[in-house]
Amino acid sequence: MLIFNEFDMEALQHKRELDKEMQNKMLYIAFMITVFARTYKMNRQKAYLYLEKYGGLDFLNEHWWALHTDNTFWAVRDLYEVCYENGGLK
Repeated sequence: MLIFNEFDMEALQHKRELDKEMQNKMLYIAFMITVFARTYKMNRQKAYLYLEKYGGLDFLNEHWWALHTDNTFWAVRDLYEVCYENGGLK
């Protein structure tokens, strides 16, 4: 029989919250890659490579929590601006 103390239960709950947050982050980033690809008429692989090359993925990774509360149109526009500032021309 397993017995958990209060610290173990708190740590387990914290891990679940982190896992859920990581899952939400990954789903949002994948969603934004797809939306970016559709918006700029690319396939998802090209969109991913473009975002990776010009800093869009780093931007999404760092700011996903704020971006997910914004309208998708503006989030894609922010991605475009970040990539453009880093040399992207699409």
